[in-house]
Amino acid sequence: MHNVLNKTSVVIASLLLAISTAGCSSLGVKEEAQPSANSAGTGAGAAVGGKPVKLRIMWWGSQARHDATLKILDLYTKKNPNVTFETQYQGFDGYLDKLTTQAAAKNAPDIIQMDAAWLADWNGRGQLADLSSGINIKDIDPTLVDTGKYQGKLTAVPLGNNAWGMIYDKAALEKLGVAAPKDGYTWDDFFKLVEEIKPKLGKGQYVIKDGTTDTTQYAAFQLSKGKGWPVTVDGKFNYDKETWLEWTKKFAQLRKAGVVPPPDVQLADKDLDPTADMLINGNLLFKGLHAAQVSAYDALKPGAIGVAAMPKAAQGGGWLKATFYFSISQDSAYKEESKKFIDWFINDPEAGEIGGTTRGVPITNKIVSLLQPKFNLGDKLTVEMINKTAVNSQVFNPGAPGWTDFAKDEKDIRERLMFEKITPEQAYDELVKAGKKYEK
Repeated sequence: MHNVLNKTSVVIASLLLAISTAGCSSLGVKEEAQPSANSAGTGAGAAVGGKPVKLRIMWWGSQARHDATLKILDLYTKKNPNVTFETQYQGFDGYLDKLTTQAAAKNAPDIIQMDAAWLADWNGRGQLADLSSGINIKDIDPTLVDTGKYQGKLTAVPLGNNAWGMIYDKAALEKLGVAAPKDGYTWDDFFKLVEEIKPKLGKGQYVIKDGTTDTTQYAAFQLSKGKGWPVTVDGKFNYDKETWLEWTKKFAQLRKAGVVPPPDVQLADKDLDPTADMLINGNLLFKGLHAAQVSAYDALKPGAIGVAAMPKAAQGGGWLKATFYFSISQDSAYKEESKKFIDWFINDPEAGEIGGTTRGVPITNKIVSLLQPKFNLGDKLTVEMINKTAVNSQVFNPGAPGWTDFAKDEKDIRERLMFEKITPEQAYDELVKAGKKYEK
């Protein structure tokens, strides 16, 4: 994985040089069963005059990603008139539950957008098809390709480069006369900053979210302390008690001081929902975020967004990863046509131009080189977050087999702690007990 970090850092750094010298909404499920546009044309993998095929495809994301994907599907149908699409797309919340239900009934879509954390369980159940042949992956970093392999077989094709970092309302900070975080800032620097900002804010405005319930932010904090991932890649419970108590007691203090939202307000926040996202609506200044979401934030709050790496301690707190993947259901009747589409999706210049950075920085070097002169501000911010994170990046942990349901137990424990129904010490003991159910 270290090769990925080094190579990605070089690629992104070169992009920034080129740029400088050139001078996930919570939408309701949307399902469409109509075909895409059917004007004639040919393209890579085209089968003009072939048997009509309707491919079912499912993804989650922001409105910007939805719009770009629908345009890409229309273009594919123009080039391959025998292929049409039935689409299912929505925000991240509820996506996995719906997909899992469909797969259990052997009715999963042909092409599925997958998260790294789900691959171990889905592969263990034999639900993903072998993609080792039929898709050109020569222009993708081999180590990133390896993250989509299971027992030597490729079952998930990475779609973009991504990072876990920080987003902030740059325009609001400037208005308040507050300097943005500097590269290499620490958690101590960050918490000092958020406490200094709070008195400058109006009623109903907060600096950061309550990290008590944020599992990803806590992972970044524990990693930065040199304590490893809270659950190891081989499925061992690894919440460090001292680090957990430091984190949760800090947020109890911030909650009491009004620096973070009250629990009911916190739970109403929905990333990239124009009506419910607190940062978009001017009620929050900082959020932990994946780089693949940055361009969508810029689209909803044009020119106001800034990006940073996660704060550091003994080590960096963020990580680089593939954004997510396309897989094909093992139950699909159209595996070969689905592979042709995925091959075209990651390698075709027109598709790459439409998609831009809506799934992170494109995964193939050829498409990145093509797009860099055309990057808009949101694209440049995406690249900037990845580049900042790459300086001190942690090795990404995609999740351990058999631990998917632990997230539900953890969510309940964390929310009861945030509402102060239990103490940090009691919450830790409950996490330990819950973890024992999943350890092998």
